[in-house]
Amino acid sequence: MTIFNQNDQTILKRSLLVFLLVFSFSGFSQKKENPKFKVIAFYTAKNDQAHISFVHEANKYFPKLAEKNHFQYDSTSNWDNLNAKFLAKYQIVLFLDTRPEKKEQREAFQKYMENGGGFIGFHFSAFALNNSTYPQDWNWYHNTFLGSGEYGSNTWRPTSAVLRVENSHPVTKNLPKTFSSAPNEWYRWSNDLTKNPDIEILLAIDESSFPLGTGPKAHEIWHSGYYPVVWTNKKYKMLYVNMGHNDIDYEGGTNKTLSYTFENKTQSQLILNTLLWLGNSKKK
Repeated sequence: MTIFNQNDQTILKRSLLVFLLVFSFSGFSQKKENPKFKVIAFYTAKNDQAHISFVHEANKYFPKLAEKNHFQYDSTSNWDNLNAKFLAKYQIVLFLDTRPEKKEQREAFQKYMENGGGFIGFHFSAFALNNSTYPQDWNWYHNTFLGSGEYGSNTWRPTSAVLRVENSHPVTKNLPKTFSSAPNEWYRWSNDLTKNPDIEILLAIDESSFPLGTGPKAHEIWHSGYYPVVWTNKKYKMLYVNMGHNDIDYEGGTNKTLSYTFENKTQSQLILNTLLWLGNSKKK
């Protein structure tokens, strides 16, 4: 029989304590090395200072959010990365400002979504207008997937709106029924989303926001109507968010950013809810 004296017991306790500490730290390190899910953001950041400002803000904001919530965030301006091999590494794709233009990029994205990939599109990523740089030449994306169709018009200047939660969903969890958004340029669309059975509207502009916009043109001020601003297509793991246009000092000629999208805590909670919903749900 082995007999431990008091000195041996002290050494044994210290060794056990060191082992536990090492195990704890190695466990924490393992969590950081193995993120819960991976996000890839695509962007262009070349047109309109408001969109460029938002992209730069997003690429500073999301890495911090990722570190805090144990997921990985990468970004790229190379749209040729929109291919099956590259996308296979990621559970969620973000379009921060524009959309893919090449046929093979579009086909890869459609297949990614049809195979259960996750997606968040911000503001200008849904823009389509014939006889513009971004014509409506991608029917699946604009009509089937997003459901919005062509761009119709927008408010001006970028203005905060009162947004109303329309449906209960993991994305709207713990959000107040109504809240004030960050300043934004709000879009109207050619398609009536309320008549599309695949679309579930999650946030819309509340009537208390009217008149919305300051002009100077009369059609840039909205006085009534129903305007969805956040919605999902129930056939896909996706969300479209109309927010993503920072206010810019165009009139003063400085082009300085006057407002930041992610400074709005409630709005940012919605984005975090969406990332966790998409990142932690199983593929179809």
